[in-house]
Formats: sequence, C-alpha cells, structure tokens
Amino acid sequence: VGDAFIGAACISYYGPFTGNYREELVDMWLQMCKDKEIPVSDSPALRSTLSNAVEVREWNIWGLPTDNVSIDNGILVTRGRRWPLMIDPQGQANKWVKNMEKANNLQVVKLTDGDYLRTLENAIQFGLPVLLENVGEELDPSLEPLLLKQIFKQGGVNCIRLGDSTIEYSDAFRFYITTTLRNPHYLPETAVKVTLLNFMITIQGLSDQLLGVVVAVERPDLEEQRSELVIQSAENKKKLKEIEDQILHVLSSSEGNILEDATAVQILSEAKVVSTDIGEKQKVAEVTEQEIEDARRVYKPCGAYVAVLFFCVADMANIDPMYQYSLPWFVRLFVRSINDSEKADALDTRLENISDHFTYQLYTNVCMSLFEKDKLLYSFLLCSRIMNSKQQLDMQEWAFLLTGGVGVKAESVDPNPAPEWLSEKSWGEILRVSSLPNFNGFSKDFTENVKRWKGVYDSSEPHKCKFPGKVGRATVPFMKVVILRCLRPDKVVAAVTEFVATVLGQGFVEPPPFNLEKSFKESSGSTPLLFVLSPGSDPTAALLKFADDMSFSHKLSTISMGQGQGPKAQVMITDATKSGHWVLLQNCHLAASWMPALERITEGMKPDTVDPEFRLWMTSYPTPVFPVSILQNSVKMTNEPPTGVRANLKRTFQLDPISNPEFFEKSNKPQVFKNLCFGLAFVHAFVQERRKFGPLGWNIPYGFDDGDLRISVRQLQMFIDENEDIPYEALKYAIGECNYGGRVTDDKDRRLLNTVLERIFQQNAMGKNFALSASGTYFIPDEGPLESYIEYINSLPGLSSPEVFHLHENADISKDQGETAQLLASLLLTGSRTEGAAGQSEEEVVMNITLEIIKGMPPNFDIERAQLKYPVEYNESMNQVLCQEMLRYNKLLSVVRSSLQNMEKAIQGFVVMSSSLEEQFRSMAIGKVPASWMKLSFPCLKPLSGYTKELFDRLGMLQSWFDVGKPAVFWISGLFFTPAFLTAALQNYARLYKIPIDEVDYDFQVMEMDKNKYSAPPKDGVYIYGMFVEGCGYDANKQVLCESIPKVLHVPAPVFWLQPKKTNDMKEFQHYNCPVYRTADRRGVLATTGHSTNFLRYMRVPSDMDEYHWTMRGVCMLCSLPE
Repeated sequence: VGDAFIGAACISYYGPFTGNYREELVDMWLQMCKDKEIPVSDSPALRSTLSNAVEVREWNIWGLPTDNVSIDNGILVTRGRRWPLMIDPQGQANKWVKNMEKANNLQVVKLTDGDYLRTLENAIQFGLPVLLENVGEELDPSLEPLLLKQIFKQGGVNCIRLGDSTIEYSDAFRFYITTTLRNPHYLPETAVKVTLLNFMITIQGLSDQLLGVVVAVERPDLEEQRSELVIQSAENKKKLKEIEDQILHVLSSSEGNILEDATAVQILSEAKVVSTDIGEKQKVAEVTEQEIEDARRVYKPCGAYVAVLFFCVADMANIDPMYQYSLPWFVRLFVRSINDSEKADALDTRLENISDHFTYQLYTNVCMSLFEKDKLLYSFLLCSRIMNSKQQLDMQEWAFLLTGGVGVKAESVDPNPAPEWLSEKSWGEILRVSSLPNFNGFSKDFTENVKRWKGVYDSSEPHKCKFPGKVGRATVPFMKVVILRCLRPDKVVAAVTEFVATVLGQGFVEPPPFNLEKSFKESSGSTPLLFVLSPGSDPTAALLKFADDMSFSHKLSTISMGQGQGPKAQVMITDATKSGHWVLLQNCHLAASWMPALERITEGMKPDTVDPEFRLWMTSYPTPVFPVSILQNSVKMTNEPPTGVRANLKRTFQLDPISNPEFFEKSNKPQVFKNLCFGLAFVHAFVQERRKFGPLGWNIPYGFDDGDLRISVRQLQMFIDENEDIPYEALKYAIGECNYGGRVTDDKDRRLLNTVLERIFQQNAMGKNFALSASGTYFIPDEGPLESYIEYINSLPGLSSPEVFHLHENADISKDQGETAQLLASLLLTGSRTEGAAGQSEEEVVMNITLEIIKGMPPNFDIERAQLKYPVEYNESMNQVLCQEMLRYNKLLSVVRSSLQNMEKAIQGFVVMSSSLEEQFRSMAIGKVPASWMKLSFPCLKPLSGYTKELFDRLGMLQSWFDVGKPAVFWISGLFFTPAFLTAALQNYARLYKIPIDEVDYDFQVMEMDKNKYSAPPKDGVYIYGMFVEGCGYDANKQVLCESIPKVLHVPAPVFWLQPKKTNDMKEFQHYNCPVYRTADRRGVLATTGHSTNFLRYMRVPSDMDEYHWTMRGVCMLCSLPE
C-alpha cells in the first residue's frame, strides 16, 4: 500500500524537481508512512512500482539516459494522466520521444508553424502521436481543451473542441511537449494543466553516458558484450513474465483437480524447465555482467571528469545568450579527442592523456566563440570546477573570493595596523578571511609583518611577490588569489591568469587566434557558421578574402537582414543548397521576427538534402531572440578588433578610403591633409580605446565605429581642398557635433570630445612632429607616402599607457578594478557559489544578514510631528526639505522592513518563497542590494553591508536634524533628493533679499577640510561636506586641484560654501568646472522631475592648471564611493 501511495505521490508532485530534491521528498514520504504504520518497502522506487526492466531497456535503446532521474521521468511521461511538458535544454527527451514514437508516425510541430493546429487536428482524429517542440514560458490558449482533456460524447463518439472545430478524439492519440529553456518559469495555471518534468541532464546521468562513450571507443568488445547481455537479460525477463502469465492463466481456467488435467500438467512442466533454464542463464549473465561492470569501472573517473567539463561549458549561457553548446557536439568532440590523444599501455596514463587532450581541445573550441573579456573567465571556471571535482579547492575560500565574505564573522575586531595605506575595506576583508581554516591567524600575522606587506602592496606585480609570514610558506596557489582580493583587488585578474597557468598550463591563458580555415573545417552543408559581432568588428572582409582563397568569391551571395528581407534570404538559401553556393546573412539580430523561420530552414538542412559544398554564414550581435537550436548546432566565431592605440591606428590605415593610395595622395594640400588625417586617426583610436577606463573614460560607452571615421576623413579632404584657409572650426563642428558627436548624448562627454578635437585641430598641428600625448611618444610624423605612416605606427608601443589618453597612471588601477569586478560578477552568474562562506548554508547566511539588518533598523519617521515642529514657512524652505526627505526614506524603510520580515518567514517555511523573494534571497546571498529596494532607494553602488551602513547613517543625519535643528554644515551625500535642497537654499536667499530666483545662482568658495571647524551656518547660503574628488588630488594648503597620489583613487573634498549671488556679481577666478555626481557610475537618465538620476550640477573648483587638463583627466566629484 505504501509503495503505491509513494508511486502516486511521485507522479503527482516530483516532476519539476532535481534528483536530490526527489530523494528528499521520497525520504519524507517514507517516514510519514512509517509514522502512520502504513506497510511500505524499505527503499521504495518508482522504477520497481510502476515499470518493468523490459520496458526500461527499450527506452534506453531509444535514447533515454540510464540514470535514475531520467528513468523516473520516462515513467512519469508514460504513466501520468496529464500530458507531459519536458524541460529539455540538452534535447535528450526530444530524441527519446522521436525514436520511441517513430514507428507510430510521430508528427513534430512548433507553435511558430502556420499549420500546426491542422496537423494536431488530424493527429487527434487518426490517433497519431504529436511532439510540440521548443515552447516558451506561455502556451497557446487554443491548446487548453487538449491539455485539460475536455472530451465529450457526441453521437456516441468521443469528441474534443479545438479552436473553432469539433473533431473526433482517438484514444490512441498521445501528446508530448518540450522546451529548450534552461530555467523556465511556468505560471501555476500552466503547471496544473501538464505534467511538468525536469529532463535537465544530471551530472550522474551524464557521467554514465560519457562512461559508455569512452568504453565504446576504447573497449568496443566490452560495450558490445554488455549490450548483448542487457538485451539477453531483457529477453529472459520477458520470457519469465510470459511464463508467469501462462501459469496464472492455466491455474485460473483449470476446472476440477489440476493434476488430472494433462494439458495443464504439461504446460506447468514445460514452464518449470524453461524457467530453470532461464534461471541458470541469468546466474551466468549476472556473473558476466559483474565482470563487465568491473572492467568498465576503471573508466569511471574519465566519464565523471568529462561530465564536469560539460556543465562548465553549459553554464557559460548565463554570461551571454550566444554561448550555447549542445550535448551531441560535446560528445562528438570527446570521441575525436579519444581517437586523437596519445595512446599508452598503462590504463591510468591513457585515461590521463584522454582527459588532458580533451580539456585543451574543449578550451580552444569554446574560446573561438567567446569574447575576449570572457576567455580568462572560462579558463578560471574550467580550472576551479576541475579542482573542485578532485577535492583540491576549498569552497569556503572560493565563496570568499566571489563575495568578499558575505555573512562571515570577522576573526577579531583589531584596529587597522596601517590606515595610511591600507583601506578599511581591505582590513575588514583581511579580518573576515582570517576566520577560514587555511587562513587562521592571518590578521595577526599580517599585523606582525605589516612593513613587508607594504612592499607587496606597493609592488607593480604583487602576484609575483613572495608573501611574508605563514601564507608565504603555504603551498596552495589559490590562497594567493584570495589574499590579493583583499589587498590589491586591481591585480586579481593578473593573479587568476598566473593561477590558471600554474594549475592547467600556460596554454589555457593563451587563447588561440581567430582561424577562419579551422572553423570552416568544423562546418558542413548542414552545420551553419555564425560570427558573433562586437562593436567595431566586421568579419565580412575576412570572409570575402577566404571565399576568394577557396575560389568561392563568385559563388557567395550576401544579404543584409532587416524588414522584408526574410523571404529574399529564404529564396537565396533554397537555391544555394541545390547549387552548392555560399550565403551570408548579415546582422541577423535586426530580423528578430524572422528568426523562427530561419530555425525551420536550418533544421531542414540535412546532409542528404543539401549540396556538400553549400555553406550558410551568419553575423549577429548578441541577442536573446536568436534561436538556441541554431546556436547549439552552428560553428560560432568571434573576431574582435585588436586593442591598443597602435593596433587601432594600424587598422585605420588599412581601411578604405585611407588605405587607397589614390585617395591618400590626391589632396591639393598634401601636408595639411596628411597631418590632420593622422590626427583624425588618433582621435578615432582615442575615443574607442578610452572606453576601457569605464566612467573615467566616458560616462556612456559609445559605439564609435569605422563609419564615423570614413565620413569624417572624406569630409576632411573635401573641406581642405575646397577652402584656401584650413577651416578648423567647420572641421571641429562636423566631426565633434555631427559625425562622432551625433552619438554622444551626455554633455560632459561632448565637452571631452570637443576638448580632444580642440587640442589637435589647430594651426600648431602643421608644425614638425606635433605631440599628441604629454610624453611626446605619440606625434604626427613628417609628411610622406602611406607606407611611411604605417612604418611609424609599427614603431609605437604595443601597450597603451593612460598618459596617451591624458589620464593619470591611477586610471590603470580603476580599469583593473573594473575588470576584477566584472570577472567576479560573471563567475557568480555561472552559479559557481555552492555554499555560504564559513561553512554555513546560504539559508543561514541570508537569515543572519536579515536578522542583523532588522535589529539595526530604526522606526519610520513621524511625519506629523516633523511637520508640526518644522512647519511650512515663507523664509525657511529647509523645513519642507526635511519633511520631504523623511517621507522618501519612510517609503524605502517600509519596503526594506516588510521584505526582510517576509524573507525571515520564507526561510523558516511560514510563507511561500515567491519569485520576488527568491530574487531578493539570491541578491542577499552574494552581498548585493536587492533590486526591489533599489527601485525606491537613493543611488548607491556599495555592496549590501556598505549600503545598510550608509542607509543608517543617512537616517541618523535626518534624526539629528529633527532633534537639534538645522545643522551648521550639511552632509550633502546623505540627502535623497539633492536638487530640492540646493533650490531651497537659493529660495531662502532670493526671498530674504527680494531678488527673482532666476537671477540668482551659487558661487563656490573652498573652505577648510575639517567640517568641525564650522559650528554656525554662514549668513547666506550653506556649508556642505561629504564629497570625494575622483581623477585627481586636492592640495589643502593651496586650496587647488592637484595631481593624484599613486594608488589613491579618491580623496575627500573640502567643505564648500555654496554662496548665493546675483549672476551678474559672480567673481571670476582660474577654475575647473567640475561635474558632481551621486555615484561613480556617472551615467544617469533624465527623471520625470527634469533632473538627472546621477548628475547634480557643475561646481567651480580653484585650479592653477588649464581647464582642458582636468577635462581630459575625467575629473569629477562624487557623493558616494562604490566601496
């Protein structure tokens, strides 16, 4: 009874869950049966209750994986009362259903097919099975009667209504649904209509499959023997079942004394002989099976190892939707590696050779389709997963590297031993990491060796230094990466590179170069080739050259995709598949609506239906609408433009029209044109390469491309040739406001672009070797032929230092920190964090954080009391500012408090973990501020711990304002809506002196660094503090901007006196018009209030250097730092 109950429960409930959860559910139900004293087996299994070995064997032959989860899924598909909807990203369920129902004339349809309902109607009438492939998260409402099996009798015949038609319903009809989505979210109304099944491959199932692959290639005799044995065993069990049925039939139909029935006795005697014979055979088979299993077992480590690699590759889809790889492709590559790897007599050596060869082959193959930014990430992911599978990686240390120790209690609260060079953030991480087993006592060791650690901190290559103290003697290379995360986060990428090279080998940090010929050999007439585009990349020229080399240039048809181009492309592909020509579909991302049609076309391209010479080439930017099936079954490539000013200049001089000697030499003022042409090429490199410095380079990373350069260089020649004098102003306007400037939407970025052009498009550029960089390394060379410019470009440094972009050397640190943050954030996206730090589960970590924040939260502000104490007054607008600020923070507090209370209940199981709560849980588990808070929050880039501290500080500031009155010096960073505060101070002045407010603005006076020196507010205006200078330093003695100190990225700004004055009375002084932003992100959007969500205003800051210098440096002031 208990087994039947558990079987029914399994069919009803556990379809969507993974293997581990299913086991937990069965264990829980088993315990309940025992508690209620219901008779039940010790280890009930769905397989033993609801299936038989013969049937399971047939499923395995048809392609169903042999692991328990897959076999349970097979039972749920065939025994469930509702039609199955299978989550099947690897296509295994799809393959199984197609093979299983092949003999029954299976109809395969998609929701995108125009006539799928007609096909469905015919199948329902004639009792044919139907497979509905590639559904999304929503099903067609017209399928509802079919899913709910709304069958009714009409004229004595079973009927069903589908759409507008009433059709006969055959009992032989079967319906299967599959989706390739990796993690779909089906609403309850969908989930209750189908049997939702998780066919996502498990690591155990894949290990078993890959074990079969390696044994089939290495020991085909063994695999053949095993297959024969399984078939024989299944036949024997089938015969035994038939004999049992025959005996039961004889016993039930026999009348009188059975011993007097000669026929019955004969049947029973024969059955005994056959069953004894089968029993003997089964015993022999079991012995043989055990011997085969023992022989196969030695290959098991190889299967398990390779399975780990597949999941590593599959997780890359979380980084970019174009990173999709199919299991059949993976298995083909594995088989090729088995055959190509070095043979060896010793089995252990042979398996090691296979694993090493395949790991590198997989790395090089996948790298061809990855963007540069993700190649090291992929190497590191491979390395960490391999180490983890071998129990060589401490997962607590791994979690610490990714999150900085979220939820980890510091070993102690000792004070920072070197506050002059070690930041509080770094010291906090050192204290937290010291609580991990391998780092026990590290904070004490660090304090004792602080001078030697200063040497590591100051080193330009800290990842190559020998660390002092106990950690310096440690032999675990991963520890160095963890320590550098605390001490020098900008060098984590370099440390990771060295770590991967140490563990896997140098080849895993040197990605293979773009090789079109190699990619072509991987393709076939039925396997398309896809170029994944990035800004500035255009593989068309490389493809045209390759087509020319292959004598296919006259057989290559090209079409640029867009509205209305789909049918034309379809005709081109149809013709080319017959004639053996090539077709190039450019910019597929622009034809999103035609993608399902393209998917159908590629699925119809079978080796026996297309000319073997035919090739389908495609280009597309990353887009989630690109069909997964094409991505998984195509050869993907990336060809990004080389980085660095030298590479960019070289590429520019190889582009049309500059590369054309006729164009380059035909100007009637050759020196003027060539000098300014080189200057323009430098501007092009400058604007593109400066993007890598993040917000310090450009507030918004614009996609400047070769088209901007082409139009500009043609205009340059036209303007020079058609004017007697050089029209510098017209050139600067055309380039800075139209061609390049047309892309620029931020006025601070436009100021930078115009400053760059101002420095180059001037009369001095006609002089000898006009310097383009401060050091003079880059200059405009003497006039000469095209080759002389390329020769000069080749002599330039390969690596571009920040000074080329007029940035301080600290900009490299900002860039490296940005790369580190991107690497760690991407690793988190791959689902790499499996447990909380300090050995806690994620639930414990999040619960601790939740309780800690709730404990520290003050109650909401009493707005009525505030309005009574600070009423609306004509001469004091600040009263309104305080009340409005309290109101805004109350909204945020209410959301934070209620979400945390719900989170506490959800973790304890008192309320349902909704999708929004789950998203909040995931964010808190990695120390990130939940998105639901940020919707109502002030802008902040800090992690969760820093955010909550800043929130409580801001609330404390407002409470102090309420309790003791208006502060003498305002903490401007603590205000929610700063424009209201700035307007209120102007309004007070305008009303006091009866001046129209539109005639009043702020003059800015720099005060002392210490806010405590100001105990009373100024007569007019306000004192403000709490800002930080980024991009340069501040000289407190001279009270002017100065160059940054090495490794110091941000310095506190002084107290400012915002002094309201009539705009006519403003005094002039040498200054830099410094933009002020809320966060280091800088970019913002225009809110409904008419203000930017990030930019506050310009402030005039005294400077003893020209304004252009600080503009090029990217100098600004920030209200809040990211850490």
